[in-house]
Amino acid sequence: MCGLAGFWHPESILPATGLHEAAGRMTDAIVHRGPDDRGTWVDEAAGVALGFRRLAILDLSPAGHQPMLSRDERFVVTFNGEIYNYQDLRAELEGLGARFRGTSDTEVMLAGIERWGPEATFARLWGMFAIVLWDRHDRTLWMARDRLGKKPLYYGWANGTFLWGSELKALRAHPACPTRISPAAQAAFLRFAYVPGPQCIYEGLQKLLPGAYARVKPGEVPRVTRYWDPRDVAADGARSRSTLDDTAAIEELDHLLRDATRRRMVADVPLGAFLSGGIDSSTVVALMQAESPRPVRTFTIGFDEAGYDEAQDAKAVAAHLGTTHTELYVTADEARAVIPRLGRMFDEPFADSSQIPTFLVSQMARRDVTVALSGDGGDEVFGGYNRYLFAPRVVARTAGVPGWARQSAGHLLTSVAPSTWDAVGRLGGRVSGALRQKALGDKLHKLGTAIAAPEPDDLYLSLVSQWQTPPTIAPEGEASALLHDARVHAVAPGFVERMMLLDTMTYLPDDILAKVDRASMAVSLEARAPLLDHRVVEWAWRQPIERRIRAGQGKWALRQVLRKYVPDALVNRPKAGFAIPVHAWLRGPLRPWAEALLSESALREAALDPAPIRRAWQEHVSGQANHMPRLWTVLMWQAWRAEA
Repeated sequence: MCGLAGFWHPESILPATGLHEAAGRMTDAIVHRGPDDRGTWVDEAAGVALGFRRLAILDLSPAGHQPMLSRDERFVVTFNGEIYNYQDLRAELEGLGARFRGTSDTEVMLAGIERWGPEATFARLWGMFAIVLWDRHDRTLWMARDRLGKKPLYYGWANGTFLWGSELKALRAHPACPTRISPAAQAAFLRFAYVPGPQCIYEGLQKLLPGAYARVKPGEVPRVTRYWDPRDVAADGARSRSTLDDTAAIEELDHLLRDATRRRMVADVPLGAFLSGGIDSSTVVALMQAESPRPVRTFTIGFDEAGYDEAQDAKAVAAHLGTTHTELYVTADEARAVIPRLGRMFDEPFADSSQIPTFLVSQMARRDVTVALSGDGGDEVFGGYNRYLFAPRVVARTAGVPGWARQSAGHLLTSVAPSTWDAVGRLGGRVSGALRQKALGDKLHKLGTAIAAPEPDDLYLSLVSQWQTPPTIAPEGEASALLHDARVHAVAPGFVERMMLLDTMTYLPDDILAKVDRASMAVSLEARAPLLDHRVVEWAWRQPIERRIRAGQGKWALRQVLRKYVPDALVNRPKAGFAIPVHAWLRGPLRPWAEALLSESALREAALDPAPIRRAWQEHVSGQANHMPRLWTVLMWQAWRAEA
């Protein structure tokens, strides 16, 4: 795992030394992504400079140094990530006469590009990667990103210079980098708590889409091609539904997951796994242990706050599997100490509060290992999110109800303060168990919003939005274009599968995977996700929906695999998010910090409309409602602005 950056200025008059120095400044800004080695390579005549920071994982010798030239010296590459089928490709290339100096996957990739060309080679790579390749012969720059979007890549033309990098801080180290905030991206962030690709928070820059490569020529808009698209995967799955019975299908999935896990256990440095005790990470650890001749290293963090501690579940799984388990109970003060670092760590505005525990578990694991496997992707691939159960029920139960009636009912539920509903629940709970629920008021407010949604896709948008109407002074851009994508509706006509497809295309790469990448790389830790092997994703889309969601429970197929390795008591547990009590901290120790950032003057300075934000803040601190998620987006916006 590494970091890359560079630039191409076709009209450059900088000498080679100046090009090297400029590229070095860009990569020095992301030294945390690669503390083991640094390198730059320049083509003075073309005005190209490639920079690299290396976190050595495979082939720790100088033979793995980057930027790396192909044997014929036509191609120069910088590559962030891992290629999990590189040994297969190497054997094939050796059969075709290729010879290798070292044992790195980078060298195998270059040999493939020499033999098959960039486009064909990118499509043959299995793994997680961001690649920038310079073709010295054609004076063409190529960029590529892995299928699911595990590794980031920003790029764009600015003042006659083409810039790229793993993180925006690398691009900002170049004087040509634009820093004007995109109003549309700001509004999208306030809605979703992340900036959805291909948008970037800075005008003129963007993210390369997952499963895409781009060809760049001087002065031209990069020509982007999708070589793998979840919409194609969904369409192919619908055309070739699995005909296996349940038993055979689970055997097939078990075999596939074991192979995906085995390939991700190849490393020349210490390796372990995150273990939360949930279905996803427990499955990954179970498969790792089944493939390992010695105990696997597992890492868990716990919290003393009631309702936020999964450490005991993780400990039970670790004990059954016989892993070498490390757990760390984090105090509220230790968790809160991370908050001032988030703006710079995440580089682009980001407001998923699980960023805090993700960083803390990465920091703990890095003391003992350099690579950690995770359970990321299980919810999107196997149907684990609560909205996949909740939303269809709402749609089914309100079918045929006139819109005016649904809107009236929704208004009734949301017009009563959540704290009042909670009080009603405490009183009514003595009579009816249905009212005896944790956070009843928040649930009823969510239900009220859902009932009022005119169409299922509007309901989905409301469920994934923090602010239904982003409180920005600038007009909102079209951040939900995918909801109206005719192809999405054509390949996933069912509401549940459509939500999964949209999550795979948006929430997964731009929230979940961005979070894990920035948090882990902040401490120079590589995170790998076996459940997001593209073959596993394709397998899931070939299955009937009942293999993902059955009997009111998600992840049916994944649970059956896990049952092969652990007892039912460790499988049948309610879903718990990776969360901490930020909502309570905002009413307590974080209140002075938040109050300063949410003052009317501070909000106006940030081009935000103070009225809805101040109203939400007052309701939150008074205990009338839990507005933590939407307030967290504003707070992280302010924190990011202070660091940018």
